[in-house]
Amino acid sequence: MYSLAESLRSAFEAIRTHKLRSFLTTLGIVIAVMAVITVVSLIQGFSHSVTNTFANMGANVLTIQSNMTQEDFFSGKIVKVTPDDLQAIQHDVAGISNITPILPLADFGSGTLQYGNQTANAGIYGTTSSYAEESSYYPVEGRFITPSDDLQHRRVAVIGHTVITDLHLPKDPIGQYIETFGQWFKVIGVLKELGSIAGQDQDDQIYIPYGTAHSLLGASTIPDITIQVNVNDTRQIDAVSSRITQVLRRMHHIKPGQEDDFLVQTPEQTLGTFNTIINSITLILGSIVGISLLVGGIGIMNIMLVQVTERTYEIGVLKSLGARRRDILLQFLIEAVTLSLLGGVIGLILGFGLGAIIAHAIPQFLGAYVPWWAVVLAFGFAALVGVIFGIAPAAKAAGLDPIEALRHET
Repeated sequence: MYSLAESLRSAFEAIRTHKLRSFLTTLGIVIAVMAVITVVSLIQGFSHSVTNTFANMGANVLTIQSNMTQEDFFSGKIVKVTPDDLQAIQHDVAGISNITPILPLADFGSGTLQYGNQTANAGIYGTTSSYAEESSYYPVEGRFITPSDDLQHRRVAVIGHTVITDLHLPKDPIGQYIETFGQWFKVIGVLKELGSIAGQDQDDQIYIPYGTAHSLLGASTIPDITIQVNVNDTRQIDAVSSRITQVLRRMHHIKPGQEDDFLVQTPEQTLGTFNTIINSITLILGSIVGISLLVGGIGIMNIMLVQVTERTYEIGVLKSLGARRRDILLQFLIEAVTLSLLGGVIGLILGFGLGAIIAHAIPQFLGAYVPWWAVVLAFGFAALVGVIFGIAPAAKAAGLDPIEALRHET
């Protein structure tokens, strides 16, 4: 009578005896699991990069920005959050402090910088002194913008590390002058390194006083700004958000029943929306790539059917010695699942390694990340594939007549 331990021993012995064939059998599973883990590790690694960025923002920070609705798009309406909105929030919304505007000086904030004969593109934003505190984005050298810099429209700039590299600035750039928008700006600070998100360099930007940025655009230009506010009491987040919404709907002349053309969000809400999108992408891409597991399963079934034919005499001997139908079924089923799980292990290792290599090749990417559920799913599906595609060969082996099986060899 066969035991589970004996079935396992026989399965591993069969795999060891036919090493090359076993490897080729598991190759489909290896490739499938490797592809799934690579995709998931890269997407989740990207998600962790974004999460770490949002973690720098406090739970009491609200971000207000424009958001074009479908109705606005088709009607040709220009949607903006303006300096007038900023003043209205300051005057009409209680319970907030450190209201901070962020003004991009060009499309997507990108503009041209010059230092000597060197030129480079960078994100150029106007903001106030409170931005560093709200975003936990402090200089590692020099200082940040002060209220007097803003009031007096001083030509000063706080720059990221990439700007230093691209413009070939001295190692200590404090006191150097860089040119943009036809004006010379004195470097007063160097920001801490943030890295990049989805290939977007977060250190390739400079910040100048908000008042200075506004004057550079001219009085005739109405900019689209982002506003960040600190809520004094985190328990009043929803109430303050509701009040800001009321003020902006009034400022934008939005009628009852019409959608807002702006967003008021906490970092958690923004991150929640992002994670929902990322998880959906992970599920879709993982499912598409996971279809290749079926191909690997078909390969296992074909090889196992061949093995049943080759081992017909062995099956006859086992049955003549008292092995029951379920013993034979279990032995071949365990062999199929073992092959599948072996491929899963190799695929997991290769997938994480490939993901790490690709992540390393992306500048300042935080790295690949494989969540526990991805490992469980990979092994679970690998085992399921082994069971599903191993049943037919196992059933065929178990159903052989021992007399006919013994006669097969002779």
